[in-house]
Order: sequence, then C-alpha cells, then structure tokens
Amino acid sequence: MTYQDFITDINKNKLRTLYLLYGEEEYLIDYSLKLLKDKYIDSSLETLNYQILEGKDIEFEDIHNACETLPFMSDKKIVVVKDLGIFSRKKRGGETADEKPSKKKDPLKEYIQTLADYVCLIFVEKEGKVDKSKAIVKTIGKTGKIVEFNKLKGSNLNEWIVKTLKKYGKTITPYTLNYLIEFSFYFSRDNNKTLYDLENEILKLSNFVGEKKEVTKSDIDNVMAKSLETNIFALLDSVSTKNVNNSIKIYNEMCTSDVPYLQILHMIVRQFRLIKHYIVFTNGGYVGGDAMSKLKISSFEFNKIARQSQNFNLRQLNTALDLCLECDRLIKTGSMDSKLAIEMLIIKLCQ
Repeated sequence: MTYQDFITDINKNKLRTLYLLYGEEEYLIDYSLKLLKDKYIDSSLETLNYQILEGKDIEFEDIHNACETLPFMSDKKIVVVKDLGIFSRKKRGGETADEKPSKKKDPLKEYIQTLADYVCLIFVEKEGKVDKSKAIVKTIGKTGKIVEFNKLKGSNLNEWIVKTLKKYGKTITPYTLNYLIEFSFYFSRDNNKTLYDLENEILKLSNFVGEKKEVTKSDIDNVMAKSLETNIFALLDSVSTKNVNNSIKIYNEMCTSDVPYLQILHMIVRQFRLIKHYIVFTNGGYVGGDAMSKLKISSFEFNKIARQSQNFNLRQLNTALDLCLECDRLIKTGSMDSKLAIEMLIIKLCQ
C-alpha cells in the first residue's frame, strides 16, 4: 500500500483498525499522521482519544490497555506505537531475526487480529527495513495494511516543491525546478536527505529572494550549500576540459567545508569507476535501465554519469584510477600532506 492509498483511506473515512507505516521518508509519515489526527480527533479531546507510545521498552500490556480504553465522545480511538523495533531484522533485546522462533504464542500477534472497530492501531517503524517474512508483519498484512513511505519521485515531487514554494508566496519555472532537485541531491545514494531538508532549503530560498516572486537558478547557486556530490560532478567536468584553475578552486571549496580529504579522494575514485563501468556496460550491449540496474545507482546519478562518460575513454579512466591509487598510497604512508597530495592529483588529472 502506498502513502497515497493511506491518505485516500483517511479522506474517504475508510480507516482500518490496523496499519504498519515504515519507510525512508519521515516527512510523509509525520504528514499522514497529522492528517489522520486532524480528520478524526477533536483537539479538545486529543489527550483522551489520541495516544502515542514510543520506544523499544513498550510492553504488550501498554498497547493492550491503550486499545481497550474506549474513545470519549468520539467514534475513533487512535493509538500510535513508534519504533517498537520488532518488525525488522535488527537486534532487539540481544536477539536477532536469525534465531529460531519461540514456540510460545505471541500475545501481540494474537491480539491485533481481534481489534474492536472503534480503535485504529498504527505501528510506525522509522528505523531500518521491515522484514515481511516475520510472522507479526505477515499478520498485519492480512489483518490490516502495510504502508511504505518511499521518497517522492517525478511529478509527485515536482508538485510537492511547487506547493511548498506557493506556501511562501514563490514560483519556479520547470527548468529551475529540475535544477533545484539536482542541486539538493535528494536522490543521492550516500545522503539521507528527506523532504524536511528540502523544505528547509525552500524556506532559505524564500527568505533570500525577499519580495521577488520567482526563484531563479542564480538564487539557488547563492543560497543552497553545495553537497560533496555536486562538487565532485563539477570537479570532473572541469578536469575533463583540463581547466586546472577551476578544478583547484572547486577542490578548495570542498576543503573549506571540512570534508575529510580521504572522503574527497574516495568520491573521486567512485566517480571514475562508475564512468568506467558505464562505458563497459554500454559497450557490452546494456542500455538505459539495464545499465542503471548494473551500476546500482539512482536515475538522477545515472544521467550524470552518462553525460560525463562522453568526456573520457577507457585508457584515460584507467590512468586516472592509477593516479588515484598512488595518491591514496602517499596519504596513508604519510609521504605527503593529504591536502597537497589531492591537489597534485587534480593537476595530473587535468594534464
């Protein structure tokens, strides 16, 4: 079940007695719970009809007592149990999902199959993945609904950004909207950015442009902090054109942001490897989604890699990786200062 389906359940008064919410987009989980509370709970009676239990120390009796308490002057009693920690393969209480299951009956598993119509019990798991092979998760899937909150994509993300900008009285063109998404690195594999982070950036942009209505590319460049990935893409673009001065300038920008030198080197190596693998895969007949699947990267990053692959051949990439390996050796053996070693690497790459 998608979060849009969950929103539909709420809006159409088709709320079920049991849900498990999980996923990487915490913003959407919080938004959905607020919408649920606003729809079904009178604010003056919230303490009686909307109860939150949180943490791995919550016992079955706590959940049972909360659900068995009748709603007061309301059709629904909503009980939200956050981060109970029993739905994933992560350790809990010294046990792991790989240990043999106990033959003893699970009281929670038995109880959630008998929930009264007046209650809506919602488990929220923001930590880790949900293991759908676990008995408790299977039971929730049969009795209620499991809702996954993934990152927004495509038109859904575009609409959310436009709507959020509108909230602050701002507009944006489609081109600048795409640039904003790229610049934010919302889809970066190595970042845990959520819509909360995007909203903070939009708020900063709105404050920066002041009375002006439209957010421009220049505003984004001036306000939004460049991520490490953004700088790495820019660095390799500059290296491919043999622009030494600009390459060193980009590198110095990364240094002032307190990014560890070895992390910068690691990202440079990773980028060269991805470009090399992209060329190898495409030469081998893999195209589009097949090549992206092989590389195990997002579509956004894939498009960047595809574009940059036009600036290098395999011989250049192999030479670049050898230079990176030598730079790594110089740093780790203490033969050269880390900052200087990478600076010399960049100069050699440009040559």
